[in-house]
Amino acid sequence: MKGPAAKRFDVIIAGGGLTGPTLALALSDAGLEVALCDAEPLATRLDPSFDGRSSAIAAANWRQWMALGVAPLLAPDAQPIRRILVTDGPAPGPSAGAPSPVFLEFSSDDLGGGDGEPMGWMIENRRIRQAFAQVLAKRKVAAFAPAAVIDAVIADPACRVTLADGRVLEAPLLVGAEGRRSVVRDAAGIGTYGWDYGQCGVVATVRLERDHEGVAHEYFLPGGPFAILPLTDQRASLVWSEHKDRARALVEASPEAFEAHLARRFGDYLGRPALVGARMQFPLSLQMAERMVGPRVALVGDAAHAVHPIAGQGLNMGLKDVAALAEVIVEARRLGEDWSSQLVLERYARWRRVDAAGLAVATDLFTRLFSNDHPALRLARGAGLALVNRLAPAKRLFVREAAGLLGETPRLLRGEPL
Repeated sequence: MKGPAAKRFDVIIAGGGLTGPTLALALSDAGLEVALCDAEPLATRLDPSFDGRSSAIAAANWRQWMALGVAPLLAPDAQPIRRILVTDGPAPGPSAGAPSPVFLEFSSDDLGGGDGEPMGWMIENRRIRQAFAQVLAKRKVAAFAPAAVIDAVIADPACRVTLADGRVLEAPLLVGAEGRRSVVRDAAGIGTYGWDYGQCGVVATVRLERDHEGVAHEYFLPGGPFAILPLTDQRASLVWSEHKDRARALVEASPEAFEAHLARRFGDYLGRPALVGARMQFPLSLQMAERMVGPRVALVGDAAHAVHPIAGQGLNMGLKDVAALAEVIVEARRLGEDWSSQLVLERYARWRRVDAAGLAVATDLFTRLFSNDHPALRLARGAGLALVNRLAPAKRLFVREAAGLLGETPRLLRGEPL
């Protein structure tokens, strides 16, 4: 007995978070027929309680979203990041009243463009999803939601995907963008390696008494890094990494108790923080796919590499994947190649493999180096931060790397259409 007839596309993308829709727009604008599948209905993803997180979008990825028509919709709700202060101590940086010599300061001036471009933008995830929903509705992207991919058969010349609602889709290329628990990755037989940090990231939004002036703070505590990230309307997004039992206690504490803990962490340089909305916690781990591609399959974002949020680069890594993969596919298609073949997809893997592995190693080292209170390590950390803070070329290098502007940059990251 034959199964249901399959709807055919050029590309099927599993995962409707933030990387999947970005890739769908890029490929659709280049003339490909794209199907985008996600487990959650659109209305659920847009609800503030679905995801209370905010994301730091690097300058290069903001350019990508500008080229795709998403950034203009986000601009009213996007907070420019003008400075970043990194401190190894119990209070945040030189703004805390009694400046500490052990800090590292980055500025948008370190980008070297001279045009006032910020290092990045802080935006609430729900705002990003709203903007994508508007843009996708105007493009030729077939959205299937709620319709998670529950089974995938990887075959030549086309992959066959079964959705949770029984519909069947076919395409010569299947992209896994559905995060750490990727059905596509498993179907392609691609394994993973990594480890758990024994930490959770507690996420919350607070309103501040004083203007944050577009400054992002990250300072290191024995339990893990604590980030204060500026948002619009004199608010800030917190990413508080703690041991799992302490993280659970923070989430379960009364709002008054939570704010009292925050006040001790903040100091008084921004006034007393007031909690806005719900608190959430997310387990922190490192997970790397053994390969980024397979026959008729490519992985992007957390499906390929999920890292600690210590540098706020996880989503930005995924968006860089998207820019590289889209460019490889579109160029191969224009040249008349089999753009969904593993030979072509390997170009994408080579382009992204070293950068992704390097950042994973760097975040892991920083997490292990700073998530402790060992006196000798604290002394070495302080000396290292103070030294780098005095080396302008090193700071410019770090800032340009974090902004996604180093190396062979895909066209979308330069703000150019494919």
